[in-house]
Amino acid sequence: MRFVMSAAVVGILAMQGAEAGLKAVDIPPDTPIAAAAPARAATRAEVPADDRDEFYDRDNPGFTRLQRAGEALGGLPVDQDGKPDWMTSLRTQSITPRQRLDDAPRPAPLDLDVVMRNTKQMPNVRFPHRAHTEWLDCSNCHPAPFAEKAGSTAIRMEDIFRGRFCGMCHDRVAFVTHRNCYRCHSVPQQGTASAAR
Repeated sequence: MRFVMSAAVVGILAMQGAEAGLKAVDIPPDTPIAAAAPARAATRAEVPADDRDEFYDRDNPGFTRLQRAGEALGGLPVDQDGKPDWMTSLRTQSITPRQRLDDAPRPAPLDLDVVMRNTKQMPNVRFPHRAHTEWLDCSNCHPAPFAEKAGSTAIRMEDIFRGRFCGMCHDRVAFVTHRNCYRCHSVPQQGTASAAR
């Protein structure tokens, strides 16, 4: 089974982050609903615990109609934390997102890395535009929350952890930053032992 997600949906989810959460949608009456879904809203005690469902609002009246995370994400490659590895999924075609809702051609991904050097004692950050523009349009990030001029946006980890800047997607839709410092902080600083290798 292949999972297909619109790039626009990924962008919307990323931009909304945890503030909006996942919401139930109206399903037309002729759409079959899985037989396993109970006719009444389940209580918290009746719902099997699955930490992949952590972003679902279990008090939402439409909770029982939402596809479970295990069903939606089953079979996708995972990272070392057991979360979906979206880039591997994309590159192995485990998922095939639509580029646009209207199927119009889209520009090729931007293959440009930006190195952020104001990282105190941590290795510098390499920001790969390609990995992001394979999913998102430039307008998802520019001019807000990131100005298009390198170095013009002061980004602090504290802000990211609070859902700003990179944190609008990471820790919500994209990979979790906690315990994954190496995924961004990957460029050794000049003069460090790791840079001399």
